[in-house]
Amino acid sequence: MTARRKLAAGNWKMNGTAEALDQVRALLAAHGAPGCDILLCPPATLVHRMADLAQGSAVAVGGQDCHAAASGAHTGDTSAAMLVDAGASHVITGHSERRTDHGETDAQVRAKTEAAHGAGLVAVVCIGETLDQREAGETLAVCGAQLAGSLPEGATAANTVVAYEPVWAIGTGKVPTLEQIEEVHTFLRRELEARFGAEGAGMRLLYGGSVKPSNAAEIFAVRDVDGALVGGASLKADDFGGIIAALEKA
Repeated sequence: MTARRKLAAGNWKMNGTAEALDQVRALLAAHGAPGCDILLCPPATLVHRMADLAQGSAVAVGGQDCHAAASGAHTGDTSAAMLVDAGASHVITGHSERRTDHGETDAQVRAKTEAAHGAGLVAVVCIGETLDQREAGETLAVCGAQLAGSLPEGATAANTVVAYEPVWAIGTGKVPTLEQIEEVHTFLRRELEARFGAEGAGMRLLYGGSVKPSNAAEIFAVRDVDGALVGGASLKADDFGGIIAALEKA
């Protein structure tokens, strides 16, 4: 079995102003030498300040999205190179809220992921089914198609993380059964290995969707779950710290 270092990733979404950096200071104080990797993805307005704060620590900082182009007339967008310039090392691509709110397609997610790789960023590529797709028995077909369409040929274990986030579980308090999580993660691992070989075996698979300290340990015990992409629970140092502690013991 390929050894993969666990990753606790936090997506702050459209939350946080300067005062929220106090939570990062608390996290840094409590987790100076963690037994897993830690990533925080704040809104674009905080990337530079958070990166400065976390410099030299065990916490990496990432963006929540990037444009596929390196520069140009794209008002309101941020390029991968700009994120690097701000101090980011990672970027989330293809989050369901981007796919839903902005109509992003697999091809667009793939282009953004390629741009991230080209700039030297690690891409956290998100996939996941809606409740209607789950109830229609289409989960594996949907996730497989998104995985195939969203990952570029240059994806490696070093530059790509895959996050499975069932859309119906994000921020709702609903969590798939452990058997359902294992079914999807086992399927994704098989698909990654079939396409990328040893690199696919080494890519980290995160689970996301209403992960909190109270359910983290049982989720992390599931085969092929290499960590979590956490939303609301990553905004508070105590909550995210509880998830990190559970991952360190997994």
